[in-house]
Amino acid sequence: MMDEEEQGLSGGECVKEELMEEGNLPDPEEEDEEALPHSEILDIFEEGLALLVQDPLLCDLPIQVTLEEVNSQIALEYGQAMTVRVLKADGEVMPIVVVQNATVLDLKKAIRRFMELKQQREGGVKHISWRYVWRTYHLVFQGEKLEDDKMRLKDYGIRNRDDVTFMKRLRKK
Repeated sequence: MMDEEEQGLSGGECVKEELMEEGNLPDPEEEDEEALPHSEILDIFEEGLALLVQDPLLCDLPIQVTLEEVNSQIALEYGQAMTVRVLKADGEVMPIVVVQNATVLDLKKAIRRFMELKQQREGGVKHISWRYVWRTYHLVFQGEKLEDDKMRLKDYGIRNRDDVTFMKRLRKK
């Protein structure tokens, strides 16, 4: 039989009350007092992320790493992703990580994200018109232009650690 006190409570409320009495569930009022401000939580997260980046598998990542970059590196280690080295005319090599079955459009989006992160970290140009970039430049792999955005990279023969060139388009007259 239920006590008079328990009759007014639903089953879930009864369990919650018992857990609070046993000390297994914190009092909601105490939780508010222990809550950390957002800035402190962010600091704790960044410290944890810095420790994570010290791992030998993740040591290639920058200091101000994003969750996206950590996930990409883990996917690389498990063989779920590949690195495509994009070569620019100035000699810079951009290591771009994409999933194994990525399309040309996925590669273009990854290049854009890489450049945005690089600009945030280094400063420099604030805005790039990607519409202009893709009208003026194209990607080339072994002499073949990657023109079909829907085509998969592996259909072009692109594998892990292959070089793709970022090349200026020639004007048609």
